[in-house]
Amino acid sequence: GMLTLISLALVHLFGTAFPVLSPALGVFGAFVSGSCTVSGILFGPLQYETALALKLSAPSILGLQMAGGAIGNMICIHNVVAVSSTAGVTGKEGAIIRKNLLPCAVYTAAVLLVYVLLS
Repeated sequence: GMLTLISLALVHLFGTAFPVLSPALGVFGAFVSGSCTVSGILFGPLQYETALALKLSAPSILGLQMAGGAIGNMICIHNVVAVSSTAGVTGKEGAIIRKNLLPCAVYTAAVLLVYVLLS
């Protein structure tokens, strides 16, 4: 099916470097969908198939996906809008997201470092 084809394309594009992409897919999924859960639903099966194709630990790759989804909540539009309206700073959503991009990248790198150290 389509999922397998996309997974094989990722295998050919990234090979064993795929784990570097895993949390970024989680971040992207949360940014777009507004939820770590939905990010997991969107990209979890793809991550699982790719992990199996590369003979990597599927639980570890799915852990990277979910960690990325949790990290992505800090830049997810839905959450930033909710926080902005609660804090009374509407109209500053873009600035808030920009300020959170660096911490998001640092946390993602930290998750990757833990993955490398433990795998």
